[in-house]
Amino acid sequence: MIFLRPLLYLWALPGSMVGLFLIPLALVSGGGVQVVDGVLEGYGGWLTLLLRRPFWISGPISAITFGHVVLGCDRPTLKRTRRHEQVHVRQYERWGPFFIPAYVLASAWIRFHGGNAYLDNPFEVEAYAIDDASGDLTD
Repeated sequence: MIFLRPLLYLWALPGSMVGLFLIPLALVSGGGVQVVDGVLEGYGGWLTLLLRRPFWISGPISAITFGHVVLGCDRPTLKRTRRHEQVHVRQYERWGPFFIPAYVLASAWIRFHGGNAYLDNPFEVEAYAIDDASGDLTD
């Protein structure tokens, strides 16, 4: 099964590239990076300013996942949201380059039908189910 890990990184690479493109925002502005469980986490600096801006489906956010890259406002936030974001990492490993379009289309479909484009999105429902089971609260 260990031979599969590089293939999963490759399959999720299109999403990871989005996150890797944003990592310098942390590095040049006082933030940092760390690797946890095979996932590159970027935090702080200009990433915080970017994440705290309202997003089209959910308003300001604490953390976001792009493939094997998680971007967060700060290290405590990354620790608090890690279980939730790790679910999204696994989703990228399943969906690969189709994850972002599937997520966006699911949100649009849900919003069109009167639901909450973020909380009712099945990708978020799965991630929050993990949080609910562990008692953690995440954004």
